[in-house]
Amino acid sequence: MKKFEGLLVCTDLDGTLLRSDKSISKENLEAIEHFKAEGGLFTFITGRMPCTSGDIYNVVHPNAPFGCINGGGIYDHRTSSYIWTLPISNEAIELAEYAAEMIPEIGYQANTFDRIYFCRENSAMEHFRKVTNTPNVFCRGEDIKEPIAKIVFGDADTENINRLAKVLASHPLAQKFDFIRSEHHLYEILPKGSNKGTLLPRLAAHLGISMEKTVAIGDYNNDINMLKTAKIGVAVANAHPDIKEIADYITVSNEEHAIAHVISDIENGILEI
Repeated sequence: MKKFEGLLVCTDLDGTLLRSDKSISKENLEAIEHFKAEGGLFTFITGRMPCTSGDIYNVVHPNAPFGCINGGGIYDHRTSSYIWTLPISNEAIELAEYAAEMIPEIGYQANTFDRIYFCRENSAMEHFRKVTNTPNVFCRGEDIKEPIAKIVFGDADTENINRLAKVLASHPLAQKFDFIRSEHHLYEILPKGSNKGTLLPRLAAHLGISMEKTVAIGDYNNDINMLKTAKIGVAVANAHPDIKEIADYITVSNEEHAIAHVISDIENGILEI
């Protein structure tokens, strides 16, 4: 039996596997290959869409399907298809338009399962396109006919994000959705009950892996449920304080080959699983 057989390691991408320049260190890549060669299953669970994760997938080559959309989908890149999805009600567009009217500076995008539509423009949406290499496809929210996966708001002014959270929570439709701050300048509307923590057991069951053999690594608020659900939840050193508070273990930062450190700690028995 290989030393990592039966183990599933899931990592967040931005701020965890990826360095600040969005690159992946040689040390991380070599450790991932070693983990897979010794029987482990390695993948990521991200807030990103498959259409903004392809370049990363082609560098990392996970040997399992990956979780995406902050809990709204499981995607098999080998077949370019979803294994499972959780669409959001179209009432999310009504809620998004209300918020954009209340805070005109806010930008937002509507993510379907195959593409991203930019419905309200601002500098945060422009920055998002640059970082993720996403084409600028404009569409009014009410004109989108495909099933919607989630709504993403953005603003460089974090005070506007704070205002947004209160505006959304005060609307009568709020009870039909969940909300998450996925980065300091991004805020999302998700289907009720959708998060990385509810997705992890679904992914593990699909792979035939016991939850007692799962490790999750993350850095931000949208990773909290994933770290709580995994047998071992690991926060990187650069993680938000809320993540560090609930983590079972804190490793080095995303700039210091965090994934390689976690795999080494599993191999050396520092992390017992």
